[in-house]
Amino acid sequence: MSAEKILATSALPYANGDIHLGHLVEYIQTDIWVRFRKMQGRECYYVCADDTHGTPIMLRAEKEGITPEALIERVHAEHVRDFAGFHIGFDCYHSTNSPENRALAREIYLRLKNAGLIEVRTIQQFYDPVKSMFLPDRFIKGECPKCGAKDQYGDNCEVCGAAYAPTDLKNPYSAISGAVPVLRDSEHYFFKLGQAENFLRQWTRAGHLQEEAANKMAEWFGQGLQSWDISRDAPYFGFEIPDAPGKYFYVWLDAPIGYMASFKKLADEKSLDFDAWWGADSGAELHHFIGKDILYFHALFWPAMLQHAGYRTPTRIYAHGFLTVDGAKMSKSRGTFITARSYLDAGLDPEWLRYYFAAKLNGTMEDIDLNLEDFVARVNSDLVGKFVNIASRCAGFINKRFQGQLSAELPPSNLLAKFNGEELWRRIGRLYGDREYGKAIREIMALVDEVNQYIDAEKPWELAKLEIDDLRLHQVCSLCLNFFWRLSVLLKPVLPALADEVQGFLNLDASRMKWGQFNALPAGHGIRSYNHLMTRIDRKQIDALLEANRQSLAAAPSPVRHAEHQQHMENKAIAPIAETISIDDFAKIDLRIAKIVNAEHVEGAEKLLRLTLDIGEGKTRNVFAGIKSAYAPEQLVGRLTVMVANLAPRKMKFGLSEGMVLAASGDGPGLFILSPDAGARPGMRVK
Repeated sequence: MSAEKILATSALPYANGDIHLGHLVEYIQTDIWVRFRKMQGRECYYVCADDTHGTPIMLRAEKEGITPEALIERVHAEHVRDFAGFHIGFDCYHSTNSPENRALAREIYLRLKNAGLIEVRTIQQFYDPVKSMFLPDRFIKGECPKCGAKDQYGDNCEVCGAAYAPTDLKNPYSAISGAVPVLRDSEHYFFKLGQAENFLRQWTRAGHLQEEAANKMAEWFGQGLQSWDISRDAPYFGFEIPDAPGKYFYVWLDAPIGYMASFKKLADEKSLDFDAWWGADSGAELHHFIGKDILYFHALFWPAMLQHAGYRTPTRIYAHGFLTVDGAKMSKSRGTFITARSYLDAGLDPEWLRYYFAAKLNGTMEDIDLNLEDFVARVNSDLVGKFVNIASRCAGFINKRFQGQLSAELPPSNLLAKFNGEELWRRIGRLYGDREYGKAIREIMALVDEVNQYIDAEKPWELAKLEIDDLRLHQVCSLCLNFFWRLSVLLKPVLPALADEVQGFLNLDASRMKWGQFNALPAGHGIRSYNHLMTRIDRKQIDALLEANRQSLAAAPSPVRHAEHQQHMENKAIAPIAETISIDDFAKIDLRIAKIVNAEHVEGAEKLLRLTLDIGEGKTRNVFAGIKSAYAPEQLVGRLTVMVANLAPRKMKFGLSEGMVLAASGDGPGLFILSPDAGARPGMRVK
């Protein structure tokens, strides 16, 4: 990396719910990277914003009896509070519902239009006559036109796997009002993404993406890049399209522009040159940190929009995996769907989580697991038992025996030469820069072990018993506090609050906490009294946190993600029992326990998720399931479910589906995939 100007962003959290530990994987990952760059002396800024537009925001505000503006203002304050609680150091945390974003979205749209990349087409959509609004596919239900299954979504049947248009549904109804929708023509605006294909093929292979992400892009090119619908009809909470009354920008158009808008606000406040960072000839670097589930938007739509609107494209896009807890998706019933607020309210140190995530993170798109037993053990061992223990073993002797002053000279030590060498700082710095935090933590903790071994060999507690050894005691403890200071600098990107405490305890100015500290503290440097820097985790704290999340969810369900979830709570009717079959008929169905080893969105399908299933065959199967409205992909990975294993493979437009997973639903909206009891294993037969 050569540029001195660096801008980093994280994906914009949706203003319709709480920040949870899964979200924090990304923000902690980005924050560590940004803090490291700033410690290097780079001019680096970190911006983000709430993603505030769309139908779900509008419907939730309506349900609460408030305006969308009031809702997003409240959620914004909650998000800012929670991020600050985990020491996420945004330079600007803004909102997509801002004047800066409105102006930039309008400008980019008009530039794309002038370039001939916007087309208008008339399409037919279902319209809710009660709510007086056009219905997105997710808000339409009815009977599958292929198999007749009830309560199916507007683009796919989760029973037979058929894909279809919403207009093909039998007996459709609105998932919002329950009314029978009517077909109406509507003009929609499209971005001609296909015209950017040549540019995108080159751009995605030019080092801007991880290799696995670039390979994923190649799959999508193989399917052909379709024009992207960028408009929605009123009523809709968002920005109205210029010269198109009643038409609004689809949320995914103005959301990434929110990165630019947040920086524009920061630039205005700090008198920065916006074009020097975002102009087509910018010499700055732009780094996006995102979850792998939104790679399509950031690696195709976003650079295409920027390129053809005359702005610079991202330098790098870093996609990360999802978070599991104890090897399974986060679960509300088990209390492992943990919000940032509940973690902080339980009195848990946010830097425990920062350290644990850092120890697990790398530069790939792999998922990471928060194993709660390992979390307790690793924090207590690494941070308290090893790292902080260095200061607690040595500082008392300096304060009590030597008036809080370090020795005039340090004893010779091979370890001191290692800390003073440029190679150590260059190597660990390279790992931070490459997002290989787990490797960086392992190297740093190996140094911590060496320092503790030095203390064990010198035995300062034995030296303190004999006055004749005072000089040796003074030098040994002074050397170890020099080591502790350097280690604190190495860990500062991960543990910024603890590093600040160390800076105060060791009486250091800010220049001593920058990256690359090669020279020892000056002779006779005075330190302050030592106070405990970190406490151990008690497993009871974790158990109480899980219980608190279970209780809070039972007492007050989290806000509904889509309108159909609320409708389900109000309509508990079940479908009539089907015609009787014989035991022989049932025996023909081979039901097996399946482990969901991967789950991902299907581009172009409103309701489908692609599941990779293991049923003990020594290979995996690919299944398309219409459960996107009920589950995020990260909620499913690692989960066991039930699969129809002998269903004939079905060729769909998205690929071959090799089975079917089972889910429960009623006549009203709501969908719940089946889960076996503890002890079940992939491949077991369900009888």
